[in-house]
Amino acid sequence: MANGPPLSTVTRSLSLLDVLHANQFEGKSFNPEILEETEENFYRGAPPKWLNFHISEQAELDGTGTPFIKRDGYDKLVKQIHKLRKHPGISTVKLFHQPGCGGTTLAMKVLWDLRKTLRTAVLTGSTSDISMVAEEVVHLFTAGSQGDQKTVLLLVNGVQVLEDLQVSIMRTIANQKIVTRMPVVVLLSCIREDADLKSDDVFLQEVLSDSEKNHFNDKKAELNKQYGDKCKRFHGFNIMQSNFAEAYIQEACSVFKTIKETRIQEKTQLAAFLSLLNTYVPDSYLLESQCLDVFKHANYSHRDISLEDRLDNFRHLIIKVQQDGSEKRVRMAHPLIAQCCTELMAEAGVTRSDTAKNLLTSLCRDKVPRSLAAFVKYMLTKRRPKQKEKGREENPIHPTEMKEEKDSFSRLILNIQTEEDDSQCVSLLRMATNMFDRNPFFPQALARFHYIVLREYDQAEVWAKEAKQRDPKNSVVADTLGQVHKNRLKNLRRPAHPGGILPLALKAIRAFEDEERLAEDEVGTKVKENGYFHVSRFFNSGGMFGFLQVCNLVYDLLVSQNPTWREVLTKKVSLGSALPSLGDNSLLRFNGLINRLRDAVEKKCAFLDGYLTYSKPHIKEDDPEYISRETSACYRKYVGDSTSSHPVQEKGADLIQKLKLKQAGTTTGVLSCLDRECTESDLEEITILWEEICLHKDPVTAMVNNIFAHIMLRNMGATESDCKHLTAFKQEMYPILTDKPEPHLLALLLHWPTDNEDTCILDLSAMIKRMQHLYKQAYAKHFRSRYLRPLFFIGKGQELNRIVHRKVLEGSVLQGDWETMQDWSNEKIFQDPWVKERLLKVQGEIREYRLFATVDGKEIEVDANLRNSLWRKRKVSFYLGFTIKGPVAFAIQTETADKIELLSEMDSSKQWPCGLLKFGACCNEMDARDLTKLKPEVNRVDEVQTYSLQSDAGNYECSVSGLRWVCKEEVSFKYKFLSWEEHMKSPVCKDYMPAGPLMDITVTTGEIEEVHLPHRVCIDQNSTFSGQFAVLHVDPCCFVVEKVAKVTSSHITFLQPTFPPRGVMIRKMAGIPFYYDVLIYKTNKEFLTLDVYVVPRDSALQQEVEEKPKSSGSILILNPSPDKSMQMGEHLCLTTDQADAIIQPSARELRYESIFFEVLIRNADSDFTLRLQSGKETHWTCTIHKGDYQNKSAEH
Repeated sequence: MANGPPLSTVTRSLSLLDVLHANQFEGKSFNPEILEETEENFYRGAPPKWLNFHISEQAELDGTGTPFIKRDGYDKLVKQIHKLRKHPGISTVKLFHQPGCGGTTLAMKVLWDLRKTLRTAVLTGSTSDISMVAEEVVHLFTAGSQGDQKTVLLLVNGVQVLEDLQVSIMRTIANQKIVTRMPVVVLLSCIREDADLKSDDVFLQEVLSDSEKNHFNDKKAELNKQYGDKCKRFHGFNIMQSNFAEAYIQEACSVFKTIKETRIQEKTQLAAFLSLLNTYVPDSYLLESQCLDVFKHANYSHRDISLEDRLDNFRHLIIKVQQDGSEKRVRMAHPLIAQCCTELMAEAGVTRSDTAKNLLTSLCRDKVPRSLAAFVKYMLTKRRPKQKEKGREENPIHPTEMKEEKDSFSRLILNIQTEEDDSQCVSLLRMATNMFDRNPFFPQALARFHYIVLREYDQAEVWAKEAKQRDPKNSVVADTLGQVHKNRLKNLRRPAHPGGILPLALKAIRAFEDEERLAEDEVGTKVKENGYFHVSRFFNSGGMFGFLQVCNLVYDLLVSQNPTWREVLTKKVSLGSALPSLGDNSLLRFNGLINRLRDAVEKKCAFLDGYLTYSKPHIKEDDPEYISRETSACYRKYVGDSTSSHPVQEKGADLIQKLKLKQAGTTTGVLSCLDRECTESDLEEITILWEEICLHKDPVTAMVNNIFAHIMLRNMGATESDCKHLTAFKQEMYPILTDKPEPHLLALLLHWPTDNEDTCILDLSAMIKRMQHLYKQAYAKHFRSRYLRPLFFIGKGQELNRIVHRKVLEGSVLQGDWETMQDWSNEKIFQDPWVKERLLKVQGEIREYRLFATVDGKEIEVDANLRNSLWRKRKVSFYLGFTIKGPVAFAIQTETADKIELLSEMDSSKQWPCGLLKFGACCNEMDARDLTKLKPEVNRVDEVQTYSLQSDAGNYECSVSGLRWVCKEEVSFKYKFLSWEEHMKSPVCKDYMPAGPLMDITVTTGEIEEVHLPHRVCIDQNSTFSGQFAVLHVDPCCFVVEKVAKVTSSHITFLQPTFPPRGVMIRKMAGIPFYYDVLIYKTNKEFLTLDVYVVPRDSALQQEVEEKPKSSGSILILNPSPDKSMQMGEHLCLTTDQADAIIQPSARELRYESIFFEVLIRNADSDFTLRLQSGKETHWTCTIHKGDYQNKSAEH
């Protein structure tokens, strides 16, 4: 990867990111008045500026101030970010916070504190073109020379753009062929939530912990000393310091308690406007010029009076904020103050609707700034998700929003409805509709209020048509007219006459068909919203579903009056022939409508069946159940119970109708059998019917459906039956596959080779490309951003038995766990032993952010369920699933890691990925004379010792572990030892043994250029053992073993390292020489008893050995270490020249773990010698002096 432009050049070119520099404000002086104003504004309630953190940091360093307050979520956020830094790719950390709890301040504090370790920035620009944002993030990451590149920590407000941004960043990285093992970006998403969440993410609430209270009290004392009485107006700070006390808020807003309804002054009116906006619209404001406009008819001769002076006794409740030289923005000091003021105004008789109307008439008559127009739209039309179980609405009001159930109206409209009356809601929405005469969303909301609350359907129709006229190409706006007619039909007084039912049904159907047409036209076009245009990521299927809901209503209403309607609606008889029994000849005018309902229902049900079977809204959630339930009900009424629409003489038509009765008349219908929980007998009948159809018509489709039905039966555990067409399809039919993805899906399932099968006769790569092309033609337009469900997996076994349906996996291991069954992002299902045993592992390789399966010695590119798994080049294994688009890899795991090429084999122009082993001049053995030894600070928590070190630029070695590092700047890091025991059980480690400590290293400040991991193997430069080393990386999802090309006599070196836990290993073989120490402890037993441990020179192992003797009061006897290495596997004997000594055991096999001998001497009263021997060779000799074991205070 080539070097990028200098960082300073890059940051000046970024228009969408506010970059926080590592040396922000360093060496810069400020006017004291600016510093004081910045601090006062912050404590009053203004959003923090970077300068606030600098001021606090300097005061803390000077000893003149207490530290900047960090709420309790700070440590968890920083810990999560540091953990994510150990792994390549793109990661997200979420911070949820209630309004006014300091969430944004906490997020910015995290960025400030990590600015020297990471490249920190805030996303401030428009996200309408997410690819531009991705370009700037990658540009920031790659700025400078390769050695200067750093992970970007990007603060993003909200969650709407997170997924698209991750995909776009990865695409940009791949297109630019950037190779990196460090994470490109960690996204810190700051999300405002009003309700408590049950989540592992950090969540800030309107309550302080005891420690937070102490911090706020200390800061309050400091501020009182510094600012005196001014502190009484520091509402932003004081509200939090008081633990969000209602009494403080009421006292701060007491000026509103004197308001009289009869005479509202301009200053009161402005405060009311700001309060209303800030209560109902997050981050809302008025421009200073707009605020002054409120006073333009008063005090006309005093135009030079400032806004603060005009506000008079309200001024302490309001703050002004200025960004980048733009016009000042005015808002209330805190959201809770805004809420309290709005409530006090209402109590004084100035209602919410009055204030909203006055705001419209005062500020929205002339040209309205885009910001205010957006705030008003949000305040009057934004519907929030309901705080209850999602997706369980029986009769959705707005089915285009299928992900979650929302409130019926905006929070302001709901409050006005509750606190005032319905007429005020209508009046306010009508005023907004008239004043914003091009905006379709105000008349849309007005129409919804008329038909949902008032059930005034004529008025609702008028406003729905007005909304549609304002934005005639918007399908979501068009949906409202269909909902008006549908709800009117639903609420007809019973019994309703067909003459009243069918006209309404016709109107509703036409409206939903128009919505469906508009939705089709929206594909690839730009949809207007909030004054901007964006390409819709979602296909609006609400028109089709609304059509089916209307048809359900029509069927139920008509059939309940006269059973003859069942025959008419299912086209068993014509409407004309049934008129005598229906008793109304005038109904014949609806013959066109009635005649096309059945076929239209069949077509739309077929679409939705595929829509729900092949895809779902998101990787973590399913569609609401009511959609499939109502769709199936409509299909059964109109199609399943009807006769064939084909001529009687057409062969197979009766068989097709029987299949339709089972909802299995299409390939999608067959594939959804398990999702619909068909019975085994139903599936057997479906299988037989499709087999018979093969003899009459469309043999390829019939054959495909028959084989799929057999597969479904096998997955239900049914007794195996002969699939007669399987051989014919495999050997003869694939060249003439239809232009549909489903036959290609079946061909891939049947022909994908396993280890014990013959070579595949198909060109699988060509088949996959063809299938993807057909998917694009058939489904991509409608599925868009929806997650494609895995339909089948390749399992162990032969023929059809090896094809495993997704439902079988879900039902076997996730029974009752509904949330986990919906969420395929954690791939938790593949951790189950039954699933591992059932599915087949496929080998492959990741390179250039693409995944290739290895089949018959060929490489076939497949998709990955989790694209964040594709960051590192490596050999992998995975389970292979199939969506309607093609093969997809699940649960990707590293198999081997032949990532390191010898330097002599590499082209000189080839770039080394960051963090991989590289040898050359910089990796020569480090001269100990050039090293500074540092003693770490040791902290012990729950039996775990953590070692912390801090250093300036230079070369260093830890005195405890022997870990060495090189840095060009001040760094701080900590490490702890991990046990090898569990890690060595991994299959990737089966051929290796430990050769040094396993360490978990976390860098907290700065960046380390080189890390030298210690090993304990005795080698020289020509030793054959030097080529047997490997390094184990412990990733959360897998273990990675990296081979080593070269080692020094004591260490292995990493350049630009990332820090997953890692340790040095060596391949198992006889005769490996290790360095050992001997530890001797005198116990407290009656006779002289020595515990002798032979331990590798591994600090972690020695630490384990020392724990037991220390706890029992044993005393360490100092002794020299063996001056020669000892070979792994040889048998050691411990001997002594003391005649009456008893040594147990007499011999032990040498291994990497410690070995133990016990020496018992009953009448010890003199010096004696201990020896470690192997055969005739003596490895160690030590004389134990009488004073050593008689000294009660020997060293520990």
